Amino acid sequence: MSTAFRAPESGTAPAAKSPRVERRWDWPLLVVCAVSALVVGLLSPADTSQEAWGLAAALGYGCAALVAARSSAPWAPAPAVVAVVGAVVLPLLYLTVISKEQMEVGVVERAADLLFASGSPYHPTPHVVRDFNPYLPGMALFGIPHMLFGDTPFTSARLWFLVGFLAAVAGAIRVLTNGRDADAGRVSTPGGVTGRTGVLWLFACPVVALPLTIGGVDPPVIGLMCLALVFTQRGDAGRAGLALGAAAALKWTAWPAIPVLVAVLAVRGGRRAALKCAVGAVGIALLAVLPVALVDSGAFYRNVVLYPLGLGPTASSAQSPLLGHLIAVLVPHGEAVTVALIALSAAGVGLSLVIRPPRSAVAGADRLALGLILAIVLSPATRIGYAIYPIVLLAWPRFAAALSTGVPDRQPHGTGQAVGRQT
Repeated sequence: MSTAFRAPESGTAPAAKSPRVERRWDWPLLVVCAVSALVVGLLSPADTSQEAWGLAAALGYGCAALVAARSSAPWAPAPAVVAVVGAVVLPLLYLTVISKEQMEVGVVERAADLLFASGSPYHPTPHVVRDFNPYLPGMALFGIPHMLFGDTPFTSARLWFLVGFLAAVAGAIRVLTNGRDADAGRVSTPGGVTGRTGVLWLFACPVVALPLTIGGVDPPVIGLMCLALVFTQRGDAGRAGLALGAAAALKWTAWPAIPVLVAVLAVRGGRRAALKCAVGAVGIALLAVLPVALVDSGAFYRNVVLYPLGLGPTASSAQSPLLGHLIAVLVPHGEAVTVALIALSAAGVGLSLVIRPPRSAVAGADRLALGLILAIVLSPATRIGYAIYPIVLLAWPRFAAALSTGVPDRQPHGTGQAVGRQT
């Protein structure tokens, strides 16, 4: 008899091991999301898009928490679908019907009008908050449908922010599954979460759902950064640079990612890979920014440099009671102090890239998240909504790394580099 089927020699059966009970995080986090959304709804000014989203999303997250609690598997698709429908789809449809949106939507749509009329998306003499456009020239592309076809739900910049985010995340999943769309629904992480389910949970996250619903400009930026991180994880320096350059053409918040991903690629692929990424990212960003900046350098400086930092004659609407804002208000020459603190924190993160460069996309994203947290906290003009950057940067690369372990690596043998794995 084979030893694999041999009965125990003693008459006493071995003591059965008690099954390990794994802690569930999905439904408790959904409860936290519901409470957070309710707080947003109750504390937002009356009759605003934030109030409408918060009250509707709280109900959606609550229903999703109930579904998750009754599900036998953690992070299942069903509660994610309920959360996305309740926190994104239904609030978005409602806000579209009543024509209520974030002010950024109108800013981007006017930027497209100005770009094609004058060659610059910036108001030359901005006086009130709505006149200012703090975004880089690439952001005006999302306003082109509105400029061409007029004011309809299908031409709103809000819809195209959503499309841009969807396209970037779908592209990232396709890269993770080696270009096989069918695998997005089958290949899973060791915890059993497939690519499609992971995307649903990403959409359900409140810091993503809120701007997608009300028309925030940050989702397409962070989506492209996620795509760049996936290319970095797979060792594709050229495409990582292209994705990062596209993000850097939209908003300043993507620029800190350039030195971080270059440092990761320098460790993983050598100097040539790092240079390839840097040239692609900086080249695309400068091609988008420089021509417009030269058309009207004064307007560019007032809109894109002074206003976001809260240093212009008109106070930025992006103000939250974080450290930078408090310093600017309470400390003499506080605005100069905050700028100096931001510069010091950036120098510290940059020095860390040289002394101890990150060796994986996950480590690089963690370093980038730290730098952005410092910038958000210390900036005199910031929003709590900017939390989308560090939260997604901490969560997405870990999911991407876990998902890639379930995908056969197509790297040819003999290259000496397993780009599909973290080091």
